[in-house]
Formats: sequence, structure tokens, C-alpha cells
Amino acid sequence: MNIILLISVIIASVSGLFSLVRQYQMLQQNSYFPSRYLPWVRESYAVPLSLELIGFAFAALLVSVKLYTILLVYTCLVLTIRIALAVKTQKKSIKKLVFTGRIKRLFGAAAILLAVFILLYVIIKKPLGEIFVLLTLIFSFISPLTALLSRLITAPVEKLISRWYINDAKRILREHSGLTVIGVTGSYGKTTTKFILSRILSEKYNVVATPQSFNTPMGVVRTIREKIEPQTQIFICEMGAKNVGDIKEICDIVHPKYGIITSVGEQHLETFKTVDNVFKTKFELADEVLKNGGEVFVNGDSAELIKRADKSLYTLYGTGDFDAKAKDISYGPNGSEFTVVSDKSEIPLSSRLLGLHSIINITGAAALALRLGVTPENIRFAVSSLKPTEHRLELKTYINGSTLIDDAYNANPEGCLEAVRVLSSFDNMKKVIVTPGLIELGAKEYDCNFALGLEAAKKCDIIILVGLNRSKPLRDGAESVAFNPDNLYVVKSFKEAMEIYSKIADKNTVVLLENDLPDNYLN
Repeated sequence: MNIILLISVIIASVSGLFSLVRQYQMLQQNSYFPSRYLPWVRESYAVPLSLELIGFAFAALLVSVKLYTILLVYTCLVLTIRIALAVKTQKKSIKKLVFTGRIKRLFGAAAILLAVFILLYVIIKKPLGEIFVLLTLIFSFISPLTALLSRLITAPVEKLISRWYINDAKRILREHSGLTVIGVTGSYGKTTTKFILSRILSEKYNVVATPQSFNTPMGVVRTIREKIEPQTQIFICEMGAKNVGDIKEICDIVHPKYGIITSVGEQHLETFKTVDNVFKTKFELADEVLKNGGEVFVNGDSAELIKRADKSLYTLYGTGDFDAKAKDISYGPNGSEFTVVSDKSEIPLSSRLLGLHSIINITGAAALALRLGVTPENIRFAVSSLKPTEHRLELKTYINGSTLIDDAYNANPEGCLEAVRVLSSFDNMKKVIVTPGLIELGAKEYDCNFALGLEAAKKCDIIILVGLNRSKPLRDGAESVAFNPDNLYVVKSFKEAMEIYSKIADKNTVVLLENDLPDNYLN
């Protein structure tokens, strides 16, 4: 055993752990599914992976010719670079790596794997022992390989942990016999509707709702275990999905009595493949609610939804001639004014929320609240006090006194077009949009981004697109109506976009930040 070689492989192993910050970040953003993580490796990590392979080959060469001192210097250099890159990743990323229990277990598995290889080198005699040196270097240098192997190693443990948490959440719900569970799902609008409904129902009930976008089975389970208390009367559960069966999985945990389905649209088509599959999945909530003898509220203004739904089974809401409808809609500097007609009640409402979709969401929530005994007066007060959901058409004061419409969490085609229309309603102001476009729309992605670029060109004075390659459909849409090229910018990052915007912003400027994509999609 050579001491310098041993120190070198230990340093290489430590550098390998730092390189996993980026890999686990992307694995986490892709819900720990290799099928979603690997496309990122192929498309966005190809060049760094090539450098890692070259780096391993060079290290292996140094081992084979016994240039251990050079290897030591080399691994120290690699460690320094990887520490710097890990720090930069955490500092610059839009969605940073969150050091959850699962991430800590992944790091632990990788560390143990590398430590075992080093230990085997120490205790096994030459030449067999040096095989473990090469194995250590392979998994130290080639970070996606280590990320995938550590995920494979921890998978059985994660499955057991998840099952225990799910069973514990089910126990909590079983022991809370007086709890009313409401499920909320849809291709878009579900998070906003959840918060609106929670605010209105809070006028009468003790309410718990899944926070932010905690709409996966484990997010729901975590909410139940951490938030449900004996005094809780209503649990509002947002339900997200990327595959058929995802909503049913959540329903099998919470068994909702009421449901709201906000929309069906062209979202996550890379996994759903068709809008029919999206519809089937969203209505897994309806199937469960009807099985439990409950009531389902369905957005009648969602064209893709309503043409597939059996209208006789559900309570419809929206702006048409439905069971609950919004009428007399007007907009002003202070927001929206309209009247909701439902359950023989006419409720005049005012809200600081922007956009027609917000009014529709309020209408659905108000209809369900009336069914649960909340008075029109309480609904009116609750709606007037609503604040925009964070990053969903949220008005803020911004750079140089300009106005920001923060719609960073909006990722659906219709919602983005509506956001541009809201931007256009700001009369006598310079209108700017900053966007990287839409993702996960499968074959429809180009057309939807083209339509967004076209709408932006019609409504905006200045367009700033993020992503040199990703922005092409948006550029094509804007250029199809001969948008002034001097007012069309294409940049690599949001930082560059803000540098441009800061030079043109003033008190008479309003900017729409539309869809703030994770780093793995910016290219």
C-alpha cells in the first residue's frame, strides 16, 4: 500500500462528494426519477460529463505509471475546483439543493460506497487491491454514475420510510373522524384555488391546507403528520400529477369528501402523452369523491375539461350559465369587481387578485364555501382580504420604482396568455415581459411558446427572452408580426435579463416575469 496513493484517492473521494451537489440538485428537481434525471444528463451535462471521463482517464493513467505525487497534486486541484463549483451551484441556482433527509441519505450512501472501496484497497494485497483504487476513481470522477448508484442503494430504504410515513398519516386521519377532506386538482389554478378556499373557509372553520406546492403523496403525508391537530375541521389537499394514477395514489391516503377540478390542459404531456390521459388522471379525484358520496365542483370554462366531463355528475362553476357563475366583471387600479351567483345567493365581491382566471377560481371556492355553510357576508370579507399567491400575478414595487407582475410560478399555456392580457390592461405604461417560455408540453411545446411570443408581441413594448436555444419558438412568434427587433432581447440567464431591464425601468414601466424555470431547463 502506497501512502501517497491512499491520500490521493481519499482526496478524490471527497471531491466526488462535492460534485454530487449538482447531481442531487437535478435528481431532486426531477422527483428522484432516473427517467427524468437522465435526459438532463444527456442534454445539459454532456460536456461536463465528457470532462469527467477525461479526468478519470488521466487519473487512471497516473496510477498505472505510478506517478503518485502528480496524482496527489491533480486530485487536490480537482477538489478545489469542485468545492468552488458546489458553492457556486448553491449560490447562483434558482432552485437550490434542499438538504432533506433523503438527500442526506444519498450523500451518506455515496460516502460509504467510496469508503468501502478505499478500505478494500488498504486490506487487500496487490495487484487485486489496486482494482479498488480504480473503482474509487471511477465513482469519484464520474458524478452521474455515483448519483444513480447511490439512488439505487437507498431505494429500498426510501420505500420503507415512505410506507411508514404513509401509514402514519392514514392513522392520523382515521383517528380524526370529524375531519372533512377537500381535494383540489387541475392542470393549472389548483394552488391559487386552494389558498382562496382556505381563506374563505377559515371564516367559519379551523382549516389546514397543504402549503405552497406540496401536492405529491409525500408532501401531503408530511402536511398531515405535521399540521393536522385535534381541533382541525377541514383539510384542503392539493393534488398534483405527472402520470396516470398519481391522483388516485393521494386519494387512497386522504379519501376526500369534496373536490374541485380547476382545469384540464396541455401540461406535462411529456409524461401524460395526451390530454385524454390528463383528464383521466384529474378525474381520479372525482371518482373518489363520488364513491364517498360527496360533491365535485368543476370549472365549466375549461374547454378541454368540459367537453369530456359528464356534466350531470358535477356542480359547474365559471362565467357561463353554470350552477355558480361570475357576472358583471370589471377591472380597475385596485383589482377586480364582480358578482358571484350561487345557491340562490348573489354576492358582490371585490378582490386585489388580477385576471379572469382568478375570478373563476374565487367563484368555485365561493360555491363550495356556500355549500359548507359559510355566509355571503363572510365570503365577501374573505375575498376582499385575499392577497395574491406568491409568484402568481403578484403586484410588487420593483427596480427604479417600476411595477412588477410576478407570475414566476405560472407554467400553463392559457394562464401565461392571460397574464400577458393582464399586463396589457396597464394603460399609459411601458410594458415589458421577461420569460423563458413553457416546458413539458410534448409535441405542443413549440406551438404554445409560439402563441406566447405572438401574444407578447401584440401587447408588449419590450420582450426579453431567457435561453438562447429555448427561446426560438417565442422569437418566431414575436417576429411573425414584425415586432421591432430593437425591442427584442435574447439572453442566457435571468441575471442578464435583469441587467437589461434595470436600464429601461422607471416609474412608468410595468414588467411581467412569466415562468421562472429551474436551471436544468435553461439553455
